[in-house]
Amino acid sequence: MRKIYNSLSEALGKNTPCVLATIVKQSGSSPRGPGTKMLMLENGFFVGTIGGGKLEKKVLDVGKEVFLSLTPVMLDYSMQGEEVDANEMTCGGNAKIFIEPVLPASQDIKDIIDEVRALNKRGGSALIATVLDPGLWKEGHSARMFLRSDNKKIGHLDGISNADEVILANMGEIVSKRVPRMMGIRGDDGSIIDVLIEPVISEPVVYIFGGGHVSKQIAPIANLVGFSVVVADDREEFAMAESFPSAKEVITCPFDNVMERLPVNESSYLIIVTRGHSHDNVVLVQALKTRAKYIGMIGSKKKVKIIHDYLLKDGFTRKDIERVYSPIGEEIGAETPEEIAISIVAQLIRVRAAG
Repeated sequence: MRKIYNSLSEALGKNTPCVLATIVKQSGSSPRGPGTKMLMLENGFFVGTIGGGKLEKKVLDVGKEVFLSLTPVMLDYSMQGEEVDANEMTCGGNAKIFIEPVLPASQDIKDIIDEVRALNKRGGSALIATVLDPGLWKEGHSARMFLRSDNKKIGHLDGISNADEVILANMGEIVSKRVPRMMGIRGDDGSIIDVLIEPVISEPVVYIFGGGHVSKQIAPIANLVGFSVVVADDREEFAMAESFPSAKEVITCPFDNVMERLPVNESSYLIIVTRGHSHDNVVLVQALKTRAKYIGMIGSKKKVKIIHDYLLKDGFTRKDIERVYSPIGEEIGAETPEEIAISIVAQLIRVRAAG
């Protein structure tokens, strides 16, 4: 999603129109779920994918028409029956895709993109509501709205005066499930208007303690799947930004008080992969005093038992210790730094998906 918004912002900054396709509903089995987006650029290039194959080709074809008409289209696509070649492997589901023009003159969308990017930096959550009835997308009318829990909003939904109230009432559930929802909201004229409500949640931050071989493999993979990455080591030669080009920040700091330097919260992920047992333990003791969503520590079962015994003697409870994923990573028989990194990031993905 970050790439979509960055590309959209860049295009609008150059006064270049775009077309945005979003899966708003999916039934049966299909390659991608609701909220998946693909951005089509005027030069024929596109960013993102909604699943490839005939579905994506159809969306690209309709996108060309939307560039010309500047009118949104709701595409109903069946991945079975006549729309699928007999020899093509498919998922056999159905999807609704909303394909809309995004024009440089639309200040609302520019402001929303800026707010989404700011939210990603500072943390937090919000919702974006988009009217899905192409007939309500008229020049001079607002069909999209950004709404935060503190009632700060950008844009509004014309013809739905109670939109804020209805959307805020569902905000907690939509944000916690992290899944877009298509809702029918009663408009001012009494009709039911379909609106897509999408959660906007700041990218979770992965803090990696230790700048060694495994860390160098974890950072780019974690970043690739939607985590911001911060690396910390107490040695300058192991905490160099050029060694971690995908990291948001690389800091040099003694492990003794490293948590004081970091804004760790309940959405943070902590990976402890320092150069030795003693350093791992120093960081782990601090980590257990935070509200981090995930704490993982590398090490053998023997090492883990030694550290657990120390923690119990130091006043931590078994419930505290059960928060720690150690040995870290999914059990895939990983041996090399690359394989270990994949197993660790797979575990991060699983924890994130569980909510």
